[in-house]
Amino acid sequence: MSWKHYIGEKRVTKERQYELIRTPVITEKATLGGEHGQVTFKVPMSATKPEIKAAVEALFNVKVKAVNTLRQKGKIKLFRGRAGRRNDTKKAIICLEEGHSIDVTTGV
Repeated sequence: MSWKHYIGEKRVTKERQYELIRTPVITEKATLGGEHGQVTFKVPMSATKPEIKAAVEALFNVKVKAVNTLRQKGKIKLFRGRAGRRNDTKKAIICLEEGHSIDVTTGV
């Protein structure tokens, strides 16, 4: 395994790689990013940018240029007349190098 899969002294295991990349985000805004070489994934709140980069490069065999993350606060919604709160989520926007692409319609 190459040096890219090591984060400091900690190695990103195969199980952790599959845990990091949960689901692709399929929204209008996320698909518009696909025109610019960007792919958006939901990731765990504990995920770091170097871990996400190593996981995407290992799972999809692509070269990652940059990783941007955002934490989305859960909305307060009414459930059967009572106030409830959705869970907080974290998204990662992956910018790929020229010539690389990920088809999110197929599985890993």
